[in-house]
Amino acid sequence: MKNPKSQIPNYKQIPISNDQNSKLWEKLIVALDLDSEKEIEKVVKELSPKNVKFKIGSIAFTKFGPELVRKFTKKNIDIFVDLKLYDIPNTMKETARVIAEMGCWAFTVHIKSGQEALAAVRDEVKKAAEEKNIRRPLMLGVTELTSSKASLEDVLKLVTLANDASLDGVIASAQEAQAIKAKFNNLKVITPGIRSAFDEKGDQERITTAKTAFNSGADYIVIGRPIISKKDYLKAAEEVLSA
Repeated sequence: MKNPKSQIPNYKQIPISNDQNSKLWEKLIVALDLDSEKEIEKVVKELSPKNVKFKIGSIAFTKFGPELVRKFTKKNIDIFVDLKLYDIPNTMKETARVIAEMGCWAFTVHIKSGQEALAAVRDEVKKAAEEKNIRRPLMLGVTELTSSKASLEDVLKLVTLANDASLDGVIASAQEAQAIKAKFNNLKVITPGIRSAFDEKGDQERITTAKTAFNSGADYIVIGRPIISKKDYLKAAEEVLSA
C-alpha cells in the first residue's frame, strides 16, 4: 500500500495568520455520513460548540428523512443538505422548495442539469424564502465529484454555467479552487476531498489538506471519514485542520 502522504498534492504552503486560524472552525463542514442517529447526534453535540456546519447527504437523509434536518435547524445549527439534485426542471424546483422550507443553510444541485433547471430552482427557492419569511439557503452547484478525475477546463465550463445561472457557489476540489476564484471571485468554493497527510485516500481522487485548500481559495471545506471514523471527533477535527 502506498504511503497516504504521497497522495497529497505538493502545493506551496502559505502561512495562515492567527486571525485566520480562529475562523477555521467556522469554515468547516462535517459530513454526517452515518446510518446511526445516535452517532450523528453525538458528532453534532461534540462539534457544534465550535460553530462548524454539518452536511446531511444521501445516507442520513434516506434513513432519517427531513426530520433529521429540522431537528438541528430548530436549534440554529447550520445544515448543508447535500442531495445533488439532478432531474427535470419542475421536479428539481419543487424538491428545492421542500429543502428550503426545512431551514437549511445550503443545498446542492448538479450544474449538469442545465440552465433551465438551475434557473427554475433559483427562482423557486427565492420565492419560498420570501413567502415563508425564512432565510434563503445557498444554492451550490456540483462540478465534478472529487472521486473522479477531471480537467480544469471541464470544471471551469461548469462553473461558468453556474455563474450565469446566479448560483451562490460551487463544489470543487482545491486543485481548481484558485482558478475558479481568479475568474469568479463572487462564487463561494466549497471543497471536499480533504485529508491529512496521514489519512487514507479512500475512494477520493482529487484530494488535498485543509491548509492547502484554504490557501488555494476555498471558502469552506467538507470533511467526513477523517473525523467521523475516529473515537474523538474533536481531536480528529483539530488534527485535520492543522495538517
